[in-house]
Formats: sequence, structure tokens, C-alpha cells
Amino acid sequence: MKRLRTLPALLLVLPLAAHAARPMITDDARVVDPRSCQLETWTKHNANSDEYWALPGCNVGENLELTYGGALTREDGDSNTTDVILQAKTLFRPLTTNNYGIGLVVGHARHPSVDEKSSMLGDAYAYMPASFSLANDALILHVNLGWLHEKAEHQNKLTWGLGSETRLNERLQAIAEVFGDDREHPFYQIGLRYWLVRERVQIDTTYGNRMDQGNEDRWLSVGLRLLSPQLWH
Repeated sequence: MKRLRTLPALLLVLPLAAHAARPMITDDARVVDPRSCQLETWTKHNANSDEYWALPGCNVGENLELTYGGALTREDGDSNTTDVILQAKTLFRPLTTNNYGIGLVVGHARHPSVDEKSSMLGDAYAYMPASFSLANDALILHVNLGWLHEKAEHQNKLTWGLGSETRLNERLQAIAEVFGDDREHPFYQIGLRYWLVRERVQIDTTYGNRMDQGNEDRWLSVGLRLLSPQLWH
């Protein structure tokens, strides 16, 4: 079946926060600025396939970030829409400098190329991201704990993630993380992100793999993230 290998951690976030965002899978306790939007796009080269992702999202008020997007996967010469994500995120306590934050994310992930006979169904998930700012944001740590119901396997999973952002200079950050679930070997990812235009245009690149499982699950990614100013009042 053609489906995102790293989905159990996609609770990932998939990269839907205002600053932790791409290229991290582990989410943070921040959202896009009120009444503004972002677009995260990236390509992910796996051992046997290539994924092309686009995830637009907007903070529709003060504290509700909605994201809808998905992936086109090319494998064995064929291209299919393999993942469609709908997600909502809110914060109980926003992350601030030298402090901590915590939030809640709920979402739905559908896999059209797999769920052809039941396209309205898919995987449901929820998780809580917590973030901790240290040394005036020079180091930011993220912890995720959540739940995933995989429809195809008829099972529930405990999902988790541990990640860090390290400021190298005013524009460049290093990221490192491990993430996974309670049933399989975890994944790790390391990479860099760079602001081409501060708070507006960011590029990134990463390398990742599954721990203790050879090279079958390794990947390389390159991404672009665009952030808008406030779009409405």
C-alpha cells in the first residue's frame, strides 16, 4: 500500500506551527499569527518513492489554526494522491521566551489511494504539544504525546515526539528530533532551516531514518515555507 511511512508521527504535525513548523515532525505550542496564513511545501525523497507535499493553514481568529492539504506520491512510475490532512490546533498557554507553552491538536488523515472503497473514512488523531524556551530562545525543546486510530489496521497507537531547535545565528537554526509510536521502532531526523526573509520566507533541508532498521526507511527532504502578514480584520 502506498501510504506515508512516517504517518504515526505525523501527529506529526505535521509541521503546522508558526515557528517550529517545517521541517520538524514534532509540533510546538505556537500557532500562526492571528488572521494570517502560511504555506508549507516540501519534497521528500524516500528509498523507493518521492512525496510532494503542500499544507496551507490559517489562524482564523486569535487562537484557532486550521490546516488542509496533502501529498502526491510517485512510486514505480505512477503518481497518486496518498495523503489528505485536515487539522485544527489551539493553545491553552502560548509559548513565550524563557517560559513554556502547551496546546491541543486534533485531525483526520485520509489515504485516497488506499481507502478507495471508503474515501470518507481515514485515520483520526489527537495530541498535546508542549514547548520550553531556554536561554532567550537559543534552545527550544518540544514534547508531543498523543493518540492515533489507524482505520486500515483497526488499532490504536500511542504517539510521541521529542525535538529541539538550536539557534546558530539570527537566520539559521539546527533541528533534531526522535518520534514514533508504542508499536514500532522510532524515527529520527536532523536538519537545518534558514530565513531568506525574516518571519516571511524560510527554506530547510533534513535527513531522517528509522532507528536500527538499515536504510529502507531513510529519507531526504527540501522545503519552502511562506508566512503572510495579517490578511483580514
